[in-house]
Amino acid sequence: MWHDSVLGTIGNTPLVRINDLAADLPCTVLGKVEFFNPGGSVKDRIGLQMIEDAEARGAIEPGGTIIEGTSGNTGAGLAIAAIAKGYRCIFTTTDKQSKEKVDVLRGLGAEVLICPTNVEPDDPRSYYSVARRLADEIPNSIYLNQYDNPANAEAHYQTTGPELWEQTEGRITHYIAGAGTGGTISGTSKYLKEKTSDLTVVGVDPYGSAFYTYFHEGVFDEDEIYPYFTEGVGEDILPENMDFDIVDDFVRVDDKAAMQMTRRLAREEGLFIGQSCGMAMAGALDWLNAHRDALTEDDVVVVLLPDSGFRYLSKTYNDEWMTNHGFLERSSDVTAGAVVEARDTSDVITASPDDTLGAVIDTMTHNGISQMPVVDADSNIVGSLTETRILNHLLNHPSARDEAVRGVMGDPLPVVPASLHLEHLSAYLDQDAGAVLVEDQQTPGTYSVLTKSDLIRALARQNGKNAGQ
Repeated sequence: MWHDSVLGTIGNTPLVRINDLAADLPCTVLGKVEFFNPGGSVKDRIGLQMIEDAEARGAIEPGGTIIEGTSGNTGAGLAIAAIAKGYRCIFTTTDKQSKEKVDVLRGLGAEVLICPTNVEPDDPRSYYSVARRLADEIPNSIYLNQYDNPANAEAHYQTTGPELWEQTEGRITHYIAGAGTGGTISGTSKYLKEKTSDLTVVGVDPYGSAFYTYFHEGVFDEDEIYPYFTEGVGEDILPENMDFDIVDDFVRVDDKAAMQMTRRLAREEGLFIGQSCGMAMAGALDWLNAHRDALTEDDVVVVLLPDSGFRYLSKTYNDEWMTNHGFLERSSDVTAGAVVEARDTSDVITASPDDTLGAVIDTMTHNGISQMPVVDADSNIVGSLTETRILNHLLNHPSARDEAVRGVMGDPLPVVPASLHLEHLSAYLDQDAGAVLVEDQQTPGTYSVLTKSDLIRALARQNGKNAGQ
């Protein structure tokens, strides 16, 4: 027997018992292993469903263009379906996504536009906004909008839910999953709760996402939203596909716990899975342990594991990346302040908002620096300038050397305490400027600039010392 196309292989993914990690729990814990889908993730299900729904509505004609904002996996699912159906694909994604995800999309023939992560959803640079703009500009195209498209949740209502019911022979008592667009947890739970009123649904959210607080307090708290590393899960918006009424509880997991659990699933269970899988399992085990007195040997818990570890070879499965971000322990007590003190100079060269761009360029060139804080007359840090920002501005405005810095500068450099350990610095240095201001502990309000190059040199010195011990 064979399939007419790769689309016939979507779904019917296996359930795998979690043995060592759940050994001390009285219940059965199973993982729904979605990397068995042809595109390597649970999003293959919605890719096909959303395109077929658009076709049924007459929203796209043959030879048209599929446009979507994606963290990578939905794009892969859409690209596979588009290949089988003869559509072009353009995807927008963010600069926090792994290189492997972008490479997969391009390998499947899609065009990929990378947008900044740390902007508001309605910012014209956000990957949501860029996708909408492209759909307005390109004839015979459609922005599928997985966040609000009901075909997303419907895909899981029609496939994932029935599969779990059949695979557990109706014995499933708990369903635990991460939430991003909301379609996976909502569509699956809707089907299962129509089958049994005894099902408990638990959502897992990363710190920095809006869902946890909204579920527990009914408040969309913008102060709760901040950048995090775990990909493909959590949101800074409230998608229409996220049905909070169908969820019974929400728990939160930080990046470190998610990354470490991802590795443990690979090494202890043989499941080579992605970051959001580790987050879901870490949240599931935390919740189950907190409620263990109410669990019995008859309980069957299913944790949705969305994707493959091959999407994260340069991140979660890379020791250097893990260590640099503080997710693996480093035997180092070196701080940001110590790095600054070990340099030949700690003097900070600053610009004024009223300086001309040409003067700043001359200062940077003379001093061999690639970024400068912008400080106003009251010694307040009001912005920053980098070589990249200046270059991009000059390319678009060749005569801009006489412009004032205030019209060109970016956000101020992050300020960190001198006591911050090196392994926690990279999260700040990964931002656009690639530098931070280290505040002097003895003289508050006095700063030194610390760059990625400084961090690399400090780590090299530390590794050299460790090798010689």
